[in-house]
Amino acid sequence: MSVMMISEVGGQSPQGYDGMLALVGDALRQAPGFIMHVSHPVAAGWRIVEVWNSREDATRFFAAHIAPDLPDGIRPKLSFQPLHSLLKA
Repeated sequence: MSVMMISEVGGQSPQGYDGMLALVGDALRQAPGFIMHVSHPVAAGWRIVEVWNSREDATRFFAAHIAPDLPDGIRPKLSFQPLHSLLKA
């Protein structure tokens, strides 16, 4: 079942987000189960929303490509929501 992963990243700056995306963007596009990624600034930092084919695909990618390269003090709070529907172009 497809899932939406929401990452609330307190203290993240636009520059910090852009740096992480530059570091992992190519791997993300090629990751098994990856569907889409969007982000935007919020009052406390940054919010990232991704859609994956499964929670396991998302957590596997996060553990292998995101967690090892997080700067000190930046610890995303992850939440997952199963999707009722997903319409692709």
